[in-house]
Amino acid sequence: MKVYLKTNVIQKKLFRKNKSQNWLAEQFGITSGYMSQLMDGSRNPSPVLRVRILKVFRGHEFDELFVIKENG
Repeated sequence: MKVYLKTNVIQKKLFRKNKSQNWLAEQFGITSGYMSQLMDGSRNPSPVLRVRILKVFRGHEFDELFVIKENG
């Protein structure tokens, strides 16, 4: 199984805060390139990064920000 960001949810949250993906990448401690890969689904956030994401989006549950997909 792999974990992906719910990019539509993340994009809406950024829009409401008037923030960019680059700003979000800084908050997570990752590069803007890696952030782009997470948003387009070509990369998966590691367990450590998932914890950071949940800290940045305090008050949100795992299932609100991530989706788990079966391999294959």
